[in-house]
Amino acid sequence: MKIKAALCREFGRALTIETVELASPSHREVMVDIRACAIGQADLSHTDGAWDGRLPAIYGHEAAGVVSATGPGVQSVGLGDHVIVTPIRACGHCHYCVRHSPVLCEEVFALDQESPLKLNDGTVCGQGLKTGAFAEKVLVHESQIERIPQDMPFDAAALLAGCVITGFGAVANTARVAPGHAVAVVGCGGVGLNSIQGAALAGASPVIAIDPFEEKRLAAEAFGATHCFSPAEPKHIRETIRLTAGRGVDFVFVTAGTPQALEDAPRYISRNGAIIIVGTPPKGSSIAYDPVRLAAMNQKIIGSRLGEARITHDIPLLIEHHRKGRLKLDELITARYRLEDINEAMAAANSGKALRNVILFD
Repeated sequence: MKIKAALCREFGRALTIETVELASPSHREVMVDIRACAIGQADLSHTDGAWDGRLPAIYGHEAAGVVSATGPGVQSVGLGDHVIVTPIRACGHCHYCVRHSPVLCEEVFALDQESPLKLNDGTVCGQGLKTGAFAEKVLVHESQIERIPQDMPFDAAALLAGCVITGFGAVANTARVAPGHAVAVVGCGGVGLNSIQGAALAGASPVIAIDPFEEKRLAAEAFGATHCFSPAEPKHIRETIRLTAGRGVDFVFVTAGTPQALEDAPRYISRNGAIIIVGTPPKGSSIAYDPVRLAAMNQKIIGSRLGEARITHDIPLLIEHHRKGRLKLDELITARYRLEDINEAMAAANSGKALRNVILFD
């Protein structure tokens, strides 16, 4: 099947709008007509070449749309269902899946072995982030999708597939923040704001937001931050310590994928505190920590991949929070663009001032 997509042919260059070939669904595979796809930091990093990867490729991983075809064995969705599409491809029975960590699934799927995308000349095209949603349609494994209510707007729903499960999940699933915990969030983009609203919903206090952009600090306040600082403020770490009775925060969520943010993270946390690494710096980055201090203070460094999400459990819960006014989604969207304007949308996102830009499909 021919579809239109935004193709990355060279790292750091503009994407090109081209027609590519998409395969038909095989066993437990689902085709989804994409209605909205948000631009996440992972998409920006991949297209810039920060994490290498094979080209040509189609990126985009925070998406929502309508099921248009299913392969044999699909049971969870049917034609016409409204769904979100995530990068989490899981078998449900491997070592990690049975331990409730589907984001670490070790199964090798047919879609992992052979991309469903090809160029018109037969060249294989990579399915970036296991999704390839900067396109009119995607072909994914059944485990990657979850149904949403028919009346839920696609642009808001798309955010659930990436920045929401990542940021909120880091708080709820990885750190398991509880009432009374003190929290700091470094980086207040789409992921960071969801860590902030997740912490506020969990009853954390204070919830301290740290970001260089004033617009994002203002957004952080609207999402539940009790205090906001620029990392350029010389006394912001001292103020963070003062706000926590001289101890430091229980958790610092580093959603900014920069080495500097990770290097500064130990300065925020208390004894027995933890650094939660959510944002990922470029490949090859190395951060030095003092192991003696970490051990003496019983401090921890914990990674959080896609918020350790279990979409069949987490997505319905997040939708319920949204319906009851406890989870902001529409407020995350800075601007909406057509696929033809994706380079403009990505440039705006790369500037650091956008929360989430969304590509809409007719």
